Amino acid sequence: MAVYWCTEALPLSVTALLPIILFPFLGILPSNKVCAQYFLDTNFLFLSGLIMASAIEEWNLHRRIALKVLMLTGVQPARLILGMMVTTSFLSMWLSNTASTAMMLPIASAILKSLFGQEVRKDLSWESEEKAAAVRKNGLHTVPTEMQFIAGTEDKDCPEEAEAPTDLQANSKKEEEYRRNIWKGFLISIPYSASIGGTATLTGTAPNLILLGQLKSFFPQCDVVNFGSWFIFAFPLMLMFLLVAWLWISFLYGGITLRGWRKKKSEIRSDAENRARAMIQEEFQNLGPIKFAEQAVFILFCIFAILLFSRDPKFIPGWASLFTPGFISDAVTGVSIVTILFFFPSQKPSLKWWFDFKAPNTETEPLLTWKKAQDTVPWNIILLLGGGFAMAKGCEESGLSAWIGGQLHPLEQVPPVLAVLLITVVVAFFTEFASNTATIVIFLPVLAELAIRLRVHPLYLMIPGTVGCSYAFMLPVSTPPNSIAFASGHLLVKDMARTGLLMNVMGVLLLSLAMNTWAQTIFQLGTFPDWANLHLTNVTALPSTLANDTFQTL
Repeated sequence: MAVYWCTEALPLSVTALLPIILFPFLGILPSNKVCAQYFLDTNFLFLSGLIMASAIEEWNLHRRIALKVLMLTGVQPARLILGMMVTTSFLSMWLSNTASTAMMLPIASAILKSLFGQEVRKDLSWESEEKAAAVRKNGLHTVPTEMQFIAGTEDKDCPEEAEAPTDLQANSKKEEEYRRNIWKGFLISIPYSASIGGTATLTGTAPNLILLGQLKSFFPQCDVVNFGSWFIFAFPLMLMFLLVAWLWISFLYGGITLRGWRKKKSEIRSDAENRARAMIQEEFQNLGPIKFAEQAVFILFCIFAILLFSRDPKFIPGWASLFTPGFISDAVTGVSIVTILFFFPSQKPSLKWWFDFKAPNTETEPLLTWKKAQDTVPWNIILLLGGGFAMAKGCEESGLSAWIGGQLHPLEQVPPVLAVLLITVVVAFFTEFASNTATIVIFLPVLAELAIRLRVHPLYLMIPGTVGCSYAFMLPVSTPPNSIAFASGHLLVKDMARTGLLMNVMGVLLLSLAMNTWAQTIFQLGTFPDWANLHLTNVTALPSTLANDTFQTL
């Protein structure tokens, strides 16, 4: 499965179904145990997040939030880049990284055209086939209206040298270079901030949920990772990385320079910024006054986030303690809230209707219809998660995990701090060429067993491996958000490689810092937990012939 996931010889979702076929035939797991892995409560937590995202998209709440943030940050290039990154990362915490990128790119494109007019695109046409292949390779799930907007802004029949507006014709090569760099900085900041923002919540990206599911498989007694505890750990890390990434991108692409603070802006740039400010305000006004449906979705979204965070935050008793212990999970919370979307009215209900017996009995449209959810939710992700959980269960039951642990003796002398650094580097490099889902499914069983051998807290190695899967910044094919930005036609591979290399390095260092500071307190990483000892006892008690028989079968 790892080879199929990396090479995509079959569609990723079809590959995820292979355990249902292979495990029963090979005598590894009966079908009832395999199929159950595709509908764990973790899958329903992710599904609830996807449905909430559909409701947000349905009523354009994401666009209103994005434009409002951009109005607050200002229209200077560096501030606009910051506004785009903050908005994209916030949306990516709750929506998929791909959808967040697809939503923000049309806004960025409109702002850039207000600032500079149609961008000169020479020397980029020869890469069109490569861009298209990158998009197809990642099997993008995007918002059709947003992507149609992007496609509509590209004139495919235009010559290589597009004519710039009269008032912006470059009088110097330096001004033209500045303009081109600002375009690149805007477009490259969006996919990067989407990848960074997705790490902040459990539902933000698939690897986070795969970690949760595999923890329940390998260590059933482990209950330290939930929505609240993960958010307390990952949100500060996201903010730090976002700030460093903004400084790097702004410095690299001309938004921030040491001389720029003292240098007076040219009249051309001032006029461009005024046009951009007017365009943002006009777009916001075109949305009209906030609708009842938008208010309802926003309130339900806030309740959704607050209840998930406060269910069991660990540092104080959560509201789940009011019920039978072990019965209420994050999945119950998420599904309870999103169910309301399907019957809560999208129009403000009138009290007069209840007392007017002659009033027509007209059907009220809910905030979200099931047809809309069917069309917009990427159901293939649910299968991908299930395939990962099934693979983890097969590794445990077959004895593969025990065999992996036996091959890790040479690594027992590695200091844990160095192990965290090496793991993050290896995973971040591997995920540049493979999907993050495939990467995490391959590495998590190995990291769990390595932690047992090193006698360190399993999360001390598994969390860096999970977060590191999202740090893929160097290549267009690394993630779907990278591919979408690359397909816009204004970026070269060398642009992403140059920017992404230092992004990877900064991500690895910040993650290592987080794991050795505040994560120690949140997850009690300084001790070897009892539930890990229990797993070690079970593995030690595993008959040695079991693993051998399994590999002979394979």
